[in-house]
Amino acid sequence: MMAFERYRTMGLRADPALAAMHLQWFAAEDEGRTEEPTEHKIRKAREEGKVAKSMEVSSAVVLLFAVATLAALGPYYLRTLRSMMVFFLRGPGGGEVVTNGSLFPVFLGYFVRLAAPVALASLVAAVLGNVIQFGFLFTVKPLVPDLNRIVPHFSRFIQRSVLSGEALFNLFKSVFKVLVIGLIAFLNIRMDFGKITSMMRGPFLQACGGILGIAFRILLESALVLLFLSLFDYLFQKRQHIESLKMSRQEVIEERKTYEGDPLVRSRMRQRMRELLARDMVRTVPRADVVVTNPTHYAVALEYKTEAMEAPMVTAKGRDHVAETIKRLARESSVPTVENKPLARALFAEVELGDTIPVKYYEAVAAVLKQVYAMNEKKRRAG
Repeated sequence: MMAFERYRTMGLRADPALAAMHLQWFAAEDEGRTEEPTEHKIRKAREEGKVAKSMEVSSAVVLLFAVATLAALGPYYLRTLRSMMVFFLRGPGGGEVVTNGSLFPVFLGYFVRLAAPVALASLVAAVLGNVIQFGFLFTVKPLVPDLNRIVPHFSRFIQRSVLSGEALFNLFKSVFKVLVIGLIAFLNIRMDFGKITSMMRGPFLQACGGILGIAFRILLESALVLLFLSLFDYLFQKRQHIESLKMSRQEVIEERKTYEGDPLVRSRMRQRMRELLARDMVRTVPRADVVVTNPTHYAVALEYKTEAMEAPMVTAKGRDHVAETIKRLARESSVPTVENKPLARALFAEVELGDTIPVKYYEAVAAVLKQVYAMNEKKRRAG
């Protein structure tokens, strides 16, 4: 152990850069990361360009768009190919073409005419494939040099490249794609094998057209199958993305302290607010004319003095344990309690303490007060 420490210390003196990276080579990346990522963590990762993305989806969409372009512009491609073959096979003498340098511009012109539509469709498809997966996103963060990417991380490299579930999944995916495409090609060629052999004895251009038709069908079927398989890859990549963003308990606590305040402080503040509200309720609830309840989760105390108020006023309200306190104070002060679930929830959500009720609740509250006044009258007559 002491020999190792001496060796490590000497290495650090010899090369200070090792001080920043020596232990990071073998650090466990996901140690203790068991908590789901927070919304802030996911949003920050997106701003840095870290999103769930499957290259298989983009590749399949690009291939499908390219095949669709070939299908839509089939006659155009056949005419262009025929014109090119006729030009190069029956064109002017080879000596004249080579000496005046006109062969390359002609070839370039044909190449652009053939490649441009497919290239443009593929570009649109590549953008669309990304938009489908994670929406519109533009960031230059992935292009910024990062020393952590340069520093070798052997354990991470071996884990991701050889020992991880992602590596096994990618290996299986690659082998399976080759097998599927090979099977599609085999079935199509076997189905049209007689047609292919007969085309070999026919005119050259007709044979080319037939073979191109078979190749197009193989490409189309392969694109559709790959697009279907890419959906499973996207689900896997999304799961891997969430796994890579997982946080330790300490990270979650620190983030909450930073963006939401210290939980202990917030808990003490809530307790203090409850105490102040409870003290005030001791004064306001006994003066109320009625307490409207949920009946278990919500309670709202209403006071209405016809000579001084335009409408009933909310003097106390609460949920859960606060609601229980309001109902207890109402019982102790002989304040009537009326169960009205929709009204209790609405008043709790929409009316602040000390405010009068909105006009839209006049009729419902009037019915409650009418019921209370009837109960009080009945008690008075009975007494």
